[in-house]
Amino acid sequence: MTERPNADELLRRVIEEEQHSRRGKLTIFFGAAPGVGKTYAMLEVARSEMEREKRDVVVGIVETHGRYETGALVLGLELLPKRKLSHRGIEIEEFDLDAALARKPDLVLVDELAHTNAEGSRHPKRWQDVEELLDTGIDVFSTMNVQHVESLNDVIAKITGVVVRETVPDSFLERVHELKLVDLPPDELLDRLRDGKVYVPAQAQRAIENLFRKGNLIALRELSLRHTAERVDAQMQAYRRAQGIEQTWATADQLLVAVSPSPYSARLIRAARRIASALHARWFAVYVEPRSPTELSHPASSQLSRNLRLAEQLGGEVVTLSAESDATGEILRFARERNITKVIVGKPMTHRFRDRFRPSLVDELVRRSGDIDVYVTAGDRAAEEVVPETKARAPIPAASFLAAALVSGLATGGAFLAFGRDQLPDVVMLYLLGIMLVSSRYGFAASILAAFLSVAAFDFLFVPPYFTFAVGDLRHMVTFVVMFLVAVVISGLTQRVRNQAAAARHREERTRSLYELSREFAGAQGVRRVVEVAAIHLEKVFASKVSVFRLDPNGSLASSYSSSRAAQPSDRDLSIAQWVWSNRQEAGLGTGTLPSARTFYVPLIASGGLVGVLGLTPEDAERFDGIEQRRQVDAFAAQTALALERADLGEETERARRKVETEQLRSSLLSSVSHDLRTPLAVITGAASALIEGARSLDGAARLDLSTTILEESERLNRLIRNLLDMTRLESGTVRVNKEWLPLEEVVGAALHRLESRLAGREVKVELAPDLPLVPCDAVLIEQVLINLLENATKYADGPIEIRAALSPGEAVVEVADFGPGIPAGQEARIFDKFERAVREGSPGGAGLGLAICRAIVAAHGGTIWARNRAHGGASFAFALPIRGEAPSLAPEALEGVGP
Repeated sequence: MTERPNADELLRRVIEEEQHSRRGKLTIFFGAAPGVGKTYAMLEVARSEMEREKRDVVVGIVETHGRYETGALVLGLELLPKRKLSHRGIEIEEFDLDAALARKPDLVLVDELAHTNAEGSRHPKRWQDVEELLDTGIDVFSTMNVQHVESLNDVIAKITGVVVRETVPDSFLERVHELKLVDLPPDELLDRLRDGKVYVPAQAQRAIENLFRKGNLIALRELSLRHTAERVDAQMQAYRRAQGIEQTWATADQLLVAVSPSPYSARLIRAARRIASALHARWFAVYVEPRSPTELSHPASSQLSRNLRLAEQLGGEVVTLSAESDATGEILRFARERNITKVIVGKPMTHRFRDRFRPSLVDELVRRSGDIDVYVTAGDRAAEEVVPETKARAPIPAASFLAAALVSGLATGGAFLAFGRDQLPDVVMLYLLGIMLVSSRYGFAASILAAFLSVAAFDFLFVPPYFTFAVGDLRHMVTFVVMFLVAVVISGLTQRVRNQAAAARHREERTRSLYELSREFAGAQGVRRVVEVAAIHLEKVFASKVSVFRLDPNGSLASSYSSSRAAQPSDRDLSIAQWVWSNRQEAGLGTGTLPSARTFYVPLIASGGLVGVLGLTPEDAERFDGIEQRRQVDAFAAQTALALERADLGEETERARRKVETEQLRSSLLSSVSHDLRTPLAVITGAASALIEGARSLDGAARLDLSTTILEESERLNRLIRNLLDMTRLESGTVRVNKEWLPLEEVVGAALHRLESRLAGREVKVELAPDLPLVPCDAVLIEQVLINLLENATKYADGPIEIRAALSPGEAVVEVADFGPGIPAGQEARIFDKFERAVREGSPGGAGLGLAICRAIVAAHGGTIWARNRAHGGASFAFALPIRGEAPSLAPEALEGVGP
């Protein structure tokens, strides 16, 4: 029977084909190392496309590296002009993407796909330029070496000792239309290198001593051949799926071993490993889970977990499938999907009598496998290892049998009263209804008892001869059989629905726990919070104590977190965690490494590598023996690893940002303050020198004038240094806000008193609302804000200064206004930034820190500050302080005991 194609799969294929048809085709000429002839081969194929296929071909960029043969092939092809960029004083020629898009040929040649573009280009990488060309429907020919494949970068670094910085993502390479391998034996490549056909002689000798050692070239050649083969295999699999081909194409051997909770599966796994090793084939260990995970007993689940771990240790790829009833069909479906050529199963251990009613897995595989080879092998029978594959049935409660008897009795009484002996079909239907009720509520055994009692009651009361169990009319035997069959079928269906419901609840609980963990991870800030969130969920889900090990600042593995209920990890725990970190494998409780430990250790592996080790100490030592628990631990560990990686990256980004800001602050400080520091120092030096040199010739007025100048410039220098120190303290967070409930008039009066000498001769108008309440603030800091604002007003304006304070809903607003030139247009928003000054012709100098200090202080109080130009001239600076809570009472009785 032909399986009906999946509608979603067909729709996905149609969408992919439509997108593929609109997108340009990328052909990559792929090689093991520079000099194998990739660019030469690309130019040859391009010329053939132009001459034979009459295609419009242009050269976007081709690097000939001075090779005459390669340069000769460029002749006759249209060359796009290159874009010239200046980088650090050097003129660089790059591929002109805009020119290629405007020209829009059929085919563009873009050499060296992994190239990094010069600063100022639209995209940082050349492969991104190629992707934009493909999106517009232009075909592209390009070249690259195997060392530029992102997923092979670390492998090649270990082989050659050279870390390649320019790479192309695998996700981009997966969309390549065709990968053309350009191969050259290592000896021939070395000959080309010595002849100067790859590099100039001086570079060639260095290359032979480094990348171009013969062993490196052999390894790179093998990697390039393997990568090309994998690409071809992926294309074949895609073609088979697109064409709906189910039969296996034996282009390369792949093995599948069927694994079960039986201890005999260990021998099958080892046999599969030996066969795969002999054939140099990939192999899979496949387990088909039952309808509900609860069907497996604890020993069976533990044995299954050991079997699957053994397959992983031996290098197999473990796959778990799910099937309602047809395990054979699910195995064969997976085998055909993955192009499996050989299936290994164990000999059936059931009695022949059972096979007459239900065919064994082996018989079904042999009968339905088609062109797939099936190998049947025996296991070593070890009595001490034999475990049951199904959970021991729980005792049936007596209440279910009583309920079955009661329902049968009620059905009998109701049928006798309602229908009597004349309407037997209705009586049978009533009995069947009772059996259905018992089956749906009390299970299989109770439904069988209800069926037996119903048949007996029906025979005894309704079938002649009455009040006996004899049957006068054999036709009634059909009714008895139907009632039993209905009971069996309904019970089976009900049990199946229950199993499915249990499996659905199990999956829902697992999904919900992972969703809750992911949701809290999304809002967690910082590594510490991520670890705490993970620990809370792990403790709840697995009933285990949690410990997390991470690298300390010295680069050594150390305990980063331990549950409040758990003791601090011992030296043995740390050594096990160190082994897990070094080997990236599970260890401890229930594993093959140090199984006597009480803690189960799991490596936390994220996309960027290992980020830590997770330790779980369960209350039940057999907690993690089951395969389901192991899977759930793996899922939680993966989520935790990703969250830790995100938090690490966030902290690293924050450190980088702070470092950049520190450097910017340092540069701004040097550029902005150097002049302001030199000016008062120069005046002080000049005045002091004049006093010393003219000690006898200067009169008293001149000496007083010079002394006054020294004092004023010293005060100016002191204010500048004080502002710098205040800004540094505010930026570093060392300033603490000590809020007290204070009247604003006292703070304003203190600020005016401190500036009494500077405000001498200036008109200052103070307007304080009579209903101003006490305000929670730090008197010293808010006084500093007012002083800075008043000094700013005296610096930029000559007229009167106005100070106002009023009450707004939930806050007190203080305003300092002047009648000066105002704030230049466009600077209102950034005038509170560090080193920002109102730039006007003839405006006084300054470091630009006073208003920045004001903003930092007000923000520390939870308030806001702003500036605006007044309608009739001048600038207004205002800040709002929030008023939260209730001020203390100032009634006379509240002041008792307070000294004068």
